[in-house]
Amino acid sequence: MHPNTPAVLHTPGFSQSNVAWSPFHTTRIAVASSANYGIIGNGRLYVASTLSSPSGTPGVKLDKFYETQDGLYDVAWSEVHENQLVTASADGSIKLWDVMLNTLPIRAWHEHTREVYDVDWSNVKKDQFVSCCMDGSVKLWTPEHPRSLMTLQAHHACVYQALFSPHQPDVIATCSGDGTIRFFDLRTPTFAPTSNAFTSPLSGAVLTVPAATSEELALDWNKYRPLVLASAGLDKTVKIWDCRMLQPGGPANAVGGRCENRILGHEYAIRKVQWSPHRPGPARKRLLRYDLWTTNPAPGKSQQIRIHDAHTEFVVGCAWSLYEEGVLATCSWDSKLNIFRV
Repeated sequence: MHPNTPAVLHTPGFSQSNVAWSPFHTTRIAVASSANYGIIGNGRLYVASTLSSPSGTPGVKLDKFYETQDGLYDVAWSEVHENQLVTASADGSIKLWDVMLNTLPIRAWHEHTREVYDVDWSNVKKDQFVSCCMDGSVKLWTPEHPRSLMTLQAHHACVYQALFSPHQPDVIATCSGDGTIRFFDLRTPTFAPTSNAFTSPLSGAVLTVPAATSEELALDWNKYRPLVLASAGLDKTVKIWDCRMLQPGGPANAVGGRCENRILGHEYAIRKVQWSPHRPGPARKRLLRYDLWTTNPAPGKSQQIRIHDAHTEFVVGCAWSLYEEGVLATCSWDSKLNIFRV
């Protein structure tokens, strides 16, 4: 893939919300999108394939798309079935799709009462995925079960992302509009001892990190350093957290986590942050453009590698290829999916 010429997939009339590479097929990619920026109107799930030519010119081909009655905010591929994926919708539903079929989803769940912002499939317990909602709840699912396996009332504010740890199969991390990151052990769901179980019950977190005084919109686990993650949000800052004090099954409601690095430089809120799956150092975040950073130069220091003005509106999703190092997909409100080598 040529380093300076991105492959582009246009989705006219549908602003893109997030993008995901298949864990089974090196060229397959899915995009969640919404009409009218997800405020009102329907949604579309796009499935596409990257192309290569003898000349090295990149390309991307739309394979199919699926219509939904409300906007789609996120998409995640199954870790056990190569043709299946789940989507998160503005109407509170979660849908399971099979890309070998051309019409309706093969299953739909409707337990959430408000917008579902994120879905994440565990790559350790591969038969499970989680979803998080504007009402502060997080739910655990398996495709074979007609209802959720567990519900956590994780925050009193909107939960923007909930992610399985790549190291601890029963630990998830969440980030929220209340400015905190919380860690939950799914083996020991309890109510927080300081919450009122009748009027405002909260599930007991094994660790709470006061990350910001404003909304935290995104987080990602480091794949090489257990209990290290990055977060970002409205304060236009990416923070690297060392949370090795987390001991699953330990005292509930512990507060802590050391911020070992702050990365500045953005002019707007940061909607997405992602570590490289191929190297322990680089982290990625962006908005309007994407910036590539490395955390390697020295403790507490970060070095900007390059800036790409890849889009004309907010960049809200990015995903590194799981198979090709340096290949990145970014999606935006400008209805363009860009795939290029950095």
